[in-house]
Amino acid sequence: MTIHERPGVYSSYDASTVISSSGSGRTVGLVGVWTQGETGKLVTLNRYEDGATQFGAEENLTKLVQVLFRNGAAKVLAVPVSSQEDYQGAFDLLAAEEDIAVVVCDSTELTVQQALRQSVSDASAARRERIAVVGGGADEAVEALVQRAEELNSERMVLVAPGDGTGLAAAAVAGAIAAESDPAVPLGGAELKGLEGMEARYADTEIDVLVRGGVSPLENVGGIVSVVRGVTTRTKTGEAADATWRELTTIRIVDDVIPTIRNSLRARFRRAKNTEQTRGAIRSQVVLELENKLTREIITGYDQVTVQADEENPTVCLVDFTFTVAHGLNQIWLTAHITV
Repeated sequence: MTIHERPGVYSSYDASTVISSSGSGRTVGLVGVWTQGETGKLVTLNRYEDGATQFGAEENLTKLVQVLFRNGAAKVLAVPVSSQEDYQGAFDLLAAEEDIAVVVCDSTELTVQQALRQSVSDASAARRERIAVVGGGADEAVEALVQRAEELNSERMVLVAPGDGTGLAAAAVAGAIAAESDPAVPLGGAELKGLEGMEARYADTEIDVLVRGGVSPLENVGGIVSVVRGVTTRTKTGEAADATWRELTTIRIVDDVIPTIRNSLRARFRRAKNTEQTRGAIRSQVVLELENKLTREIITGYDQVTVQADEENPTVCLVDFTFTVAHGLNQIWLTAHITV
């Protein structure tokens, strides 16, 4: 800034190619290879330019940051790594962070992706709920992608296809997930930015195989890349086929409802007595939160809200309830009855 002595009103400006998205976006954790500087430390990025300054504009890690912001991430917590052996430490750093909604990495190695699965599962069990998005290898066949999904088999893992080996497709989907404020809205049809060069397109029969196998396919139609259908890799419970957790919206709704109620109760009953009056207030608060989710059509119903003191430990209050998740609209079937 130039300093002048003349009285007056002065101004300056700068231009930003990509900045953070609207306030409704969520934070994304990112792990990717970077060999030009210090690795293994968490870097907070609030816009694309922060990534370009930190890592260099031409680095793949910076391109991943750009795609995340272009698709709706509000903030990116990036951990650069220099080799495959460093991914676990990076996942551990992100697992300790609060308020991360999605984690994405650039690796197509199955062992790395399985380590990421374990990391997000452990973090979610520790009340830091999140999901992970990964991609397949470049030109990976449909059968190989389904096999990869089976090896991951988790409601918290999203496998994107086709992959390009750089993680850009996975980053675009992760940004789109972070941008969506309503967890019940299906990911299918979401337009992805930053993937203009992607040309692969699956036939309907291949899409059937991918979706049923736990893979989220993308397609390029008229130069616009979008998600065909967002699913998780969870297709089995044990050895039995199980489609309970297949739709991505299911785990996203669970991760919306449970933490909301948990945080609400924590804020209002931090120092309270375990009395009948307090338990009645707790029940009322749970019902209030569930009614809010019902009004917003995140759930379609709830029932059996009970609150009682634990018989074995009088300092513990047991809250029990059931709810039904809202389902996204994936298909509309028309039947025409024609009179001639």
